[in-house]
Amino acid sequence: MFTRPGAYDQTATMFSPDGRLYQVEYAMEVVNRGATVLGVKCPEGVVLGSEENDDPLERMDDSWKIFKVDDHIGAAIVGLSSDARVLIEKARLEAQSNKLTFDEPIDIEAVTRQICDIQQIYTQHGGGRPFGVALIIGGVDATGPRLFDTHPSGTYRSYKATSVGGGRETVLEVLKQEYNESLTLENSIRLAIKCLVKALQARQLPPRIKIAVISTKTKKMEMLSDQAIEGYIKESS
Repeated sequence: MFTRPGAYDQTATMFSPDGRLYQVEYAMEVVNRGATVLGVKCPEGVVLGSEENDDPLERMDDSWKIFKVDDHIGAAIVGLSSDARVLIEKARLEAQSNKLTFDEPIDIEAVTRQICDIQQIYTQHGGGRPFGVALIIGGVDATGPRLFDTHPSGTYRSYKATSVGGGRETVLEVLKQEYNESLTLENSIRLAIKCLVKALQARQLPPRIKIAVISTKTKKMEMLSDQAIEGYIKESS
């Protein structure tokens, strides 16, 4: 079997002799080299976290990695932000369309499936390339807290806790040791911040973190203030 890309990476639709789509793998490499994002699910809700760029000339009021899809849904992105923007807008339109048609909030999995359907299309049609982005989508719907992640190939999976990006291995190591299904929302926030701090320390980066919380009580996404996050960071150090 051939193992070098050769001519097989010239188009997103061509399989190599060993059954690989190199353009999809290249898209995933963009994700693996990106910032670290994570999601933690517990009975009281969902926590989304991200590492943010630390540029002294850049306004840091808003997160560049965590977006509100609907009141009860958030998404943390890693990879090409421009690609993510397109998918987030599609997800918002789907959520609003569902609300207008059925007069109820959309299920988290339905939004995730819609995004992944779009991602999958760009792996089988010529003239384009796969989306160079992965998303962790979390929220609270009629079935309770839900957490999914997407892959540039268009696949998605449900998780109790997960991470993607450059510090993924460090985060997963902490999650496997300390996560349990009975965590409170407060302890889930602490765990998410601890994971991100360790991932940033491993890459010798400053602890610039954003956290979003969707509680089962309110079913609304809320961003924690920088002051609150600083308090958690000091508490964990």
